[in-house]
Amino acid sequence: MSAAAKRIIPLLDRVLIQRVKAETKTATGILLPEKAVEKLNEGVVVAVGPGNITKDGTTIPTGLSEGDRVLLPSYGGSPIKLDAVKDKEYLLFRAEEILAKLQ
Repeated sequence: MSAAAKRIIPLLDRVLIQRVKAETKTATGILLPEKAVEKLNEGVVVAVGPGNITKDGTTIPTGLSEGDRVLLPSYGGSPIKLDAVKDKEYLLFRAEEILAKLQ
């Protein structure tokens, strides 16, 4: 994780996720062209907001923590562009939009 990504602190139930890059080399060592490699629907949680706030003022924490591997929907999330980091893709999701936590 870059220092630029550490400066982003999500609000409420939002989660900052770094999308995992697909392998560009097969198990036998063959390099794949970029057009043949699909985007994976998997990511790593970089930062987590404090959670939703109820009408009473109590906070409901999210079920995710930094470092968790998650399954992402095909579409959605807000892309975050960081000038310092061009090869990594960051997305901002609501916790309820994330499909599953991977183990």
